[in-house]
Amino acid sequence: MNKRILWGLAPIAIAVGLAGCGGNAENTDTASTPSAMDGAPVGGEGAKLAGSVKADGSSTVGPITQAMAEGFQEGQPGVNVTVGISGTGGGFKKFAAGELDIADASRPIKEKEAAAAKAKGVEFIELPVAYDGLAIVVNPKNTWTKSLTTAELKNIWVAGSKINNWSQVRKGFPNKPLKLFGPGTASGTFDYFVEEILGKGGKCRADYTASEDDNTLVVGVSKEEGALGYFGYAYYEENKAKLKDVAVDAGKGAITPSSETIMNGSYAPLSRPLFIYVSTKAMERPEVKGFVDYYLQNANTKVADVGYVALPDTLYTTIQKRFADGTTGSVYGGKIEGGTLESLYGAK
Repeated sequence: MNKRILWGLAPIAIAVGLAGCGGNAENTDTASTPSAMDGAPVGGEGAKLAGSVKADGSSTVGPITQAMAEGFQEGQPGVNVTVGISGTGGGFKKFAAGELDIADASRPIKEKEAAAAKAKGVEFIELPVAYDGLAIVVNPKNTWTKSLTTAELKNIWVAGSKINNWSQVRKGFPNKPLKLFGPGTASGTFDYFVEEILGKGGKCRADYTASEDDNTLVVGVSKEEGALGYFGYAYYEENKAKLKDVAVDAGKGAITPSSETIMNGSYAPLSRPLFIYVSTKAMERPEVKGFVDYYLQNANTKVADVGYVALPDTLYTTIQKRFADGTTGSVYGGKIEGGTLESLYGAK
């Protein structure tokens, strides 16, 4: 399961009624919060919490955090959790400025983002919460594209590409206009796709329909016969009646994205972990700590409910301990690539 990481998503605002940043210093507060499973009270035996929790960032991670917020509110109606979507990069900017309790991210924090947070005195705990993959999608009327190689994807999307017809993609494809849809440059999904498909230092063409809202991309591809687009696998699953997925061949045969192929890493190179980053200062507030405890204790079931792939239970146990121990900083050191999550976080 050789997981590589991806990069984040979109400004639009989603708010969920409920309650609601980075560095490397070690947090020594190891006090734990009682179980918040199934919305049960946290913060003490039968305790009811009050206050707010503010999360923002990746549109890929946003639905998970939203689902967690709704579940948490059932047991803690006195806490107001807001979930915004400004993209992974946008979320980290707000996080570094001390405006957020939690940053949702579809990639690890970059070195410059961690440095910006540190400069503002913002320390964070990095917590992977799920796996996701990028789905390559076409219009259902597209009968000719069952798979694409990573080389073909690169030829289509690289800066300076003049490919604007399917006949230019592969010999035997029809003479039909090719219309491209994808995330905007503020998106972590965009960053990840560029890194994995175009290569380090690669530049993406600008003449495509870009949106930070994945639903806009779904609508665009569903209405254009010659469309080609990409976004998070969960959005494809949610809208697969309107779309057709395309298998990706990275040199070992064409692989279709699924929970299994994303989890085992065979859907390469477009599989990724998803994260939340929690401000250590915010963690001192019972409502924030209670919400994150609830999040981690329920992720293995709620992640699948919103179309993502859960981590192994042993890894969730390790991540819960990382949070309880207040282990700060990122294991990635500002890089996209790393080993498996188990090796990076020391899961047994």
